[in-house]
Amino acid sequence: QVQLVESGGGLVQAGGSLRLSCAASRSTFSINVIGWYRQAPGKQRELVARISSGGSTNYADSMKGRFTISRDNAKNTVYLQMNSLKPEDTAVYYCNAGPNLYRSGTYWGQGTQVTVSS
Repeated sequence: QVQLVESGGGLVQAGGSLRLSCAASRSTFSINVIGWYRQAPGKQRELVARISSGGSTNYADSMKGRFTISRDNAKNTVYLQMNSLKPEDTAVYYCNAGPNLYRSGTYWGQGTQVTVSS
C-alpha cells in the first residue's frame, strides 16, 4: 500500500541534465510531503529538496539554482529536475514521504543511481 519507486538515474556527462521520478502509490502520495535525498559513497545522506501537497518547497541551500522539485498529482509522481550536473552530484538519490516539510519522513524508496562523469 505504501510505496515509493525512484527512476530516471543513469550516467551523464558534466554539464548535462537528468530528471528523476518518484512514483508513489495513491496512499503514499496522500502523505503531505515528499522529498528527495542523496547519498554519495562514504558520505552521509543529505537533503536535496522537499515539496508539500500544496506545492510549498524546501531546498537544501547547496541545491538551490540547479535542482527543481515538482509534483504531478494526477500521476502520483514527484520529479527532480537536475541541470548543470557536476561530478560531485554523483550519488544514489532517494525519495521520502512524511508529514513535515522540514524533516525526513517514515517512508523511503529504494534509490536510483546518478553518475556524473567529468
